[in-house]
Amino acid sequence: MKKLLSALLILTLALSLFAGCSSGKDTKSNSSKDSKNSSSAETNIDDLTPAEIRLAGLNGPTTMGLAKLIDDANNGKTKNKYTFEKAATGDQLTPKIIKGEIDIAALPVNLGSVLYNKTSGKVKMIAVNTLGVLYVVEKGGDTVKSVKDLKGKTVYATGKGTTPEYALTHILEKNGLSANDITFEWKNEPNEVLSTIATKDNAVAMIPQPFATVAMGKVEGLRVALDLTAEWDKADKDSKLITSGIFVREDFANKNPDAVRIFLKEYEASAKFVNENVTEAAKMIEALDIVKAQIAEKAIPKCNIVSIFGKDMKKYAKGYLDTLAEANAQAVGGKAPGDDFYLTYE
Repeated sequence: MKKLLSALLILTLALSLFAGCSSGKDTKSNSSKDSKNSSSAETNIDDLTPAEIRLAGLNGPTTMGLAKLIDDANNGKTKNKYTFEKAATGDQLTPKIIKGEIDIAALPVNLGSVLYNKTSGKVKMIAVNTLGVLYVVEKGGDTVKSVKDLKGKTVYATGKGTTPEYALTHILEKNGLSANDITFEWKNEPNEVLSTIATKDNAVAMIPQPFATVAMGKVEGLRVALDLTAEWDKADKDSKLITSGIFVREDFANKNPDAVRIFLKEYEASAKFVNENVTEAAKMIEALDIVKAQIAEKAIPKCNIVSIFGKDMKKYAKGYLDTLAEANAQAVGGKAPGDDFYLTYE
């Protein structure tokens, strides 16, 4: 038990660093396919006018896709000039964005919606940069093979009243079930979930990556039963389960449209580099003090780092935010954002 508790402390730290990880199976295809639908991907940045951009992001995959861009900027290799600020929570960046002290930021997608509503539409979305995070795991059994198999089960989880609850409820409903068909046992932190299922036979839990992956080696008989990102994709073709996006202040975008297009092109290249050059990218991530390179190298292939712009960005994000708004409008700042929230540059 002492060893388990020590492992839980390590896992808790890992969770705080990698709140946006997922299976990553479709990362490269999403990044390539979806970005082609954005005019930014078609633009020759040599024909555009650059600007100085105050860029910000959060710890974890929300910012990991920016690692190459920031490294290039520090070495004078980008067309735009960037200064970068990293924060532990969105609350640390929100007032700076509202005050105009940050131009572009990588944030949880629902926080972007909150900022849009709080500023009367003066914060816009320009990209999806990280997809889903959640997994259902089962200990000591093989009874959960589909969403419908959750009926009658007790599910241990964190995130009551937040995205995890809303996401699972949405997936249940799309599969002909409701939240009343399962019994939730809500915990305050993922380590509480893990310590609970470690002592129970045939336990079922909903936990995020990389917690789920690390837990495989810590709890005997634990297996991944359902990838909720994949289940969302099967159940809802008009949206995606999204963790974070990239947002710009309307005033900056209006004054510097070329610079925003350059940023999108440079971000797209950065995300592609991170996904395809894991070892080198991991060193850049360590240089940003996000996490040690050894951990980052293992995490990158399991993180859905993407660059989705244009019509697909709007389609996927709008569907996701509309779903959150239906479940709890306060999760998106009181109401789902309007069409003017999405800058597609088309």
